[in-house]
Amino acid sequence: MMDRTTDYAKLIVGGGKLCGRAEYLACKRHLDDMTRKNFPYMFDAEIAERHIELANKLTIGEGNSPKKLKTRGFQNFIIGSLFGWRKKRSKERRFREAYIQMGRQNGKSFIAGELCNDFATFSGYHHGRIFCAATKHDQARIVFDEIVKFIESDKNLMELYKIRKYDSTITSLVTETTIKAIGRDTKSADGFRSVLSVLDELHAHPNNQLYKLLFDGQINVDNSLLLAITTAGFNLNSFCYEHYQFCKKVLSGAIEKESLFVFITELDDEDDIWEPKNWAKANPLLLWNDDNTLNKEMLARMAEKAIDAKEKQGNELINFLTKSLNRWVTYTGGAWLDAEKWRACACDIKLDNLRGRECYLGIDLSSGGDLTSIALVFPALTGDDKIYVWSVSFMPELRVQEHEQTDDAPYRLWATSKQLILTSGMYGIKTDYLAIIATLSNLIKEHDLKIIGCGYDAHNIAGILAQLEEILPCDLTEIPQSARSLNDVTIDFRQSVEAGIIRYDRQNSLLTWSMVNAILNEPNSFGEVKIDKVKQSNRIDPCDAVLDAYKLYFEDKNDRISEGEAALAAWLNVTSRK
Repeated sequence: MMDRTTDYAKLIVGGGKLCGRAEYLACKRHLDDMTRKNFPYMFDAEIAERHIELANKLTIGEGNSPKKLKTRGFQNFIIGSLFGWRKKRSKERRFREAYIQMGRQNGKSFIAGELCNDFATFSGYHHGRIFCAATKHDQARIVFDEIVKFIESDKNLMELYKIRKYDSTITSLVTETTIKAIGRDTKSADGFRSVLSVLDELHAHPNNQLYKLLFDGQINVDNSLLLAITTAGFNLNSFCYEHYQFCKKVLSGAIEKESLFVFITELDDEDDIWEPKNWAKANPLLLWNDDNTLNKEMLARMAEKAIDAKEKQGNELINFLTKSLNRWVTYTGGAWLDAEKWRACACDIKLDNLRGRECYLGIDLSSGGDLTSIALVFPALTGDDKIYVWSVSFMPELRVQEHEQTDDAPYRLWATSKQLILTSGMYGIKTDYLAIIATLSNLIKEHDLKIIGCGYDAHNIAGILAQLEEILPCDLTEIPQSARSLNDVTIDFRQSVEAGIIRYDRQNSLLTWSMVNAILNEPNSFGEVKIDKVKQSNRIDPCDAVLDAYKLYFEDKNDRISEGEAALAAWLNVTSRK
C-alpha cells in the first residue's frame, strides 16, 4: 500500500534530499516511533493516504487558469503525520498541537487552508468551530482567504459550503461546522471551544495568551488540533521563540511530548547563508520533485533579495534572514545585550540561597502608576567569579489591565509568580511608595541581607529618602541617569554577561523581558552611551534598577583594584631600595 508520509521520512533520513538538521530529526522521529516497543500510538498509513488524497482533490484557482493541486513530499509528510498517527485500539489522533516553521512562500497557508477544509467537512465532527487566528484580523484573513479560494475554484466544493465574507465566516453545509477568522480582539468569537485552531505568524504574537486561550478551549474536544504556523522572527524575548526552542528540544529527544508535532525547515548554524543551495533547507519548495534540483525561477527571486541584504545590511538583512532563510535573529538596532548570552546566564539560585550575603541595592521609582523596581547585586565570593542579580517590581493593582494592553506584557502572570507585587495603597491607582519600603524592610530581615550600598535615581525618590535612611545601614548614593555617569557601567555589565559571569533566577521572566527590551542610545559627542528601550511601551525599570546597584559594585571593585595596585607599587618601591 502507498505510504507517502513514511516514504518522505525515509528519503530525508537516507540522505536523498537536502535538508536541515531540524527537518531530519522530524523525519527520524517518525521512523523511530514506528518501531518503538510498548508505544501507545501507531501510524495508520491508510488513514494518512486518505487525507493526502483529499488534499490533492483541491483546485488552485489563483493564476492564469485553474489547475489541480499536487502535494509535494514535505506537505504529504505533514498532512499524513497529523492524521495518520493515532492511539492503538482507538480512533483518537495522537497530535493535539502542531508547530510548523518554514521560510516565506512555502505553502504554510495552503497547509492551514487544506486542514480547515478537511476538519470542517470530512472529519466527521459536527457543529464544531474552527478559528483562523492572528494578531490582526487582516492577517487572520490570509488563511481564511486561502480556504475561500479552494472552495470557489471547485463547483462541487461550492455546494458544500456557505461563505459570508462580510463577517469572515464559512459554514459547512455537511457538518454545520463554522470556520471564522479572528484577530486579537477576542470579543469577535463567542467562546473558544474549537475542533481546530490555526494561529498564523506566531512570531508576531506578543505573548502566549491567545495560544493558551485557544488550546484550553479544546481540552474536552476529541481529536482537536491547535496548529501554529510561522516564519522565524527577531524577538528572542517572545513566546514564539521560547516555543520554538521547546519544539527543538522535542525533536532532539531532550523533552518528550508525544502529542506535539514539529516540522521546522531551517539552515544549520554552520551553513553559509550566501550559498544558494543552502537556502533550500529553509525553503522546501526550492527543490523540484523532492530531489536536489533547484527551482531556477524561485532561486533567482531569492538571489535578488540576497543581493539587497548583503549590500544594504540593516533591516534588509534581518528580513532576508528571518523571512527567506527562516532564521531567528536578535534585534540588531542597538540591542544592549545579546539575548542568547543573557539567557545563558540563567540559573536556579533563589534569594533564599543568598541569605546573609553582602549586596548592593538599586532603586528605580516611577511616577503615577507605572512599573517600579528594586534590584540587588551580590558580588562574587572568594573562589567564585559569579555575580548574582535579583529584582522585584511593583505596580498599582488597578493599573494592571491598562498596562497589559499598552505594553503587551503578562503582568498578572508575573504577579502570580511573585516577580511583580501589586499594591493597593494610594487607591490602587498611583505608585505606593510605602508598600515598597515595607517590602524592602521585610526582605532585609527575612534574608538577613547585608546591604553595603544603595544607588538610586533621584527622580520621584525625595518623598521616601528619610524612610530609606531608617532601614538601610549604608550610604545612599544618587546615580545620575546620564550617559556620562552610566557609560562605563553599561558597557561593563554587557561584557560581564558575554563572559558568563552574571547569574540570575531563570524564573524571573520580567527581568529578562526588561533586559532584552533595552537598547543603547546613539553615542553622545564624547562617545558615551546609556540604555533606552526599543519602543515607548517597553519597560526597562528592572534593568535601570540593576544598573543603579551595579554602578556601586563597579566603582567599589575599581577602587579596590586601585588600592591594591598602589600597595603593590609601594612595596616594589621599598624592595628596590634594599
